[in-house]
Amino acid sequence: MTESQGAYNQQYSYSAPVNPEWPPPPPHEPPTATMPAPEPAPAPRRGRTRGPMGLLAAVAIVAAAVGGGTAYAFQELTGKDTVTSTGTTTTVVPSSKKGDVAAIAAAVSPSVVEVRATLGSGSSTGSGVIITSGGEIVTNNHVVSGATSVKVRTSDGKSYTAEIVGTDSSKDLALIKLTGASGLQAASLGDSSNVQVGDAVVAIGSPEGLTGTVTSGIVSALDRDVTVSTDENQGQNQGGDGQWPFQFGGRQFNGDTGSSTTTYKAIQTDASLNPGNSGGALIDANGNIIGINSAMYSSSSQSSSSSDAGSIGLGFAIPVNTVKSDLAKLRAGSTS
Repeated sequence: MTESQGAYNQQYSYSAPVNPEWPPPPPHEPPTATMPAPEPAPAPRRGRTRGPMGLLAAVAIVAAAVGGGTAYAFQELTGKDTVTSTGTTTTVVPSSKKGDVAAIAAAVSPSVVEVRATLGSGSSTGSGVIITSGGEIVTNNHVVSGATSVKVRTSDGKSYTAEIVGTDSSKDLALIKLTGASGLQAASLGDSSNVQVGDAVVAIGSPEGLTGTVTSGIVSALDRDVTVSTDENQGQNQGGDGQWPFQFGGRQFNGDTGSSTTTYKAIQTDASLNPGNSGGALIDANGNIIGINSAMYSSSSQSSSSSDAGSIGLGFAIPVNTVKSDLAKLRAGSTS
């Protein structure tokens, strides 16, 4: 090695100082402060593909957990007719139109029909409310009691033949089903437990055969004990007007109820009801059905003067919660 090379190597060789001001550099570069890489996800296990029945079962469990009206949605998934059942928070009409009679009438009128029953000694005219798109209709028992045939006319003028599915005279309710109907507009069934005195209501029905007649008013009282006849022959003695005799406050209205009667809790309204409104809809400000109109006082039955005829603001409706609780019995073909 030459002298110059030795000087060069001496100049650039490294030896640790005895008292260093800084520690010697580490033998390798320290790790950077980075997040540890996530562990790879385990490969998915191959399992059985969930088929339609598995999906429906899952939906059924969810519906059962939620409870109430949502359980009806499962019927639609399985291809069955559905009943639209809601609380009062549901708005059938736009929120900006809440309480607007014209908006409510436009939204609900397609769900209200005229019912004509041929009886052994005449005929009866009333109303009904469509509750499924396939043509299930709720009406009063007294409208179709003793009927040999039933015809229904919808708001668009179409006529259908209907069969009586089930009746419950103790609640004055009946369920009929249209033949060959589909795609009908079902009404939204509300919650009558939330109804309060003073609430605005709309009534739709076919008084005196005037299909689609709309009136409005308020809820006048709740839990009125209304007594009606359960005698099938009483319906045939009403002269074809669908007007049912009933009793309230110890007085008889629209004829003698007879010895066979039943009493139910009713919503009282001052919305104008007349013969033929029976079985029609009592509707809240959101467009939900809160009652089925069933009885009305008409002074024409107490006086021969034509000036006294018509509604005087005393009408009664079966709460819709009573209707909903009775549906299973009616669908099962009850004839009580």
